[in-house]
Amino acid sequence: LNKQERHQFYTCAVQFPQEVKLFCLMIYFTGARISEIATLQVSSIDFSNKTVIIQTLKRRKKGIYRQVPLPDFLLDDLKSYITTRGTHNRYDQNRLWFFSTRTASRHIKAVMDMAGLKGHKATARGLRHSFAVQAVMSVPVTQVQIWLGHAYLQTTSIYVRVSDMEERELAEKLWVEG
Repeated sequence: LNKQERHQFYTCAVQFPQEVKLFCLMIYFTGARISEIATLQVSSIDFSNKTVIIQTLKRRKKGIYRQVPLPDFLLDDLKSYITTRGTHNRYDQNRLWFFSTRTASRHIKAVMDMAGLKGHKATARGLRHSFAVQAVMSVPVTQVQIWLGHAYLQTTSIYVRVSDMEERELAEKLWVEG
């Protein structure tokens, strides 16, 4: 997704019910994998440090976590959601979402459809990739590596290869008026 398509996704996501909206915005603002966001616990949100602690699920080794900063308004919305949502039973009080990863994927698709986005990029993975491309345009690639949970900088460096509008935005940062 390019910058405009990301904005379309965001604009549509905020119109959905709170749980779906927050789920979509967590992927939008963290670049995490859908399964990583779907398995978040209430305790994963660190309100004092204004971050979410995400367990990296793609590595063979378990127990690898990363912290990704969250915007203040999203933290406020998450706090409100957590205090008003209730629980489905006594065993799931620490669950953040009460739907499966498959249902989460359907929610992402519904928002993409509303935004008029189609094809392979209209997925949670497309959101992750667009987050990474936008991030490397403003943030050191080593920080993006940490946020995405990549073991190797070489993996993150694929997002440095941009084209079209993103390439132009990078070039414009270098141009100085005469």
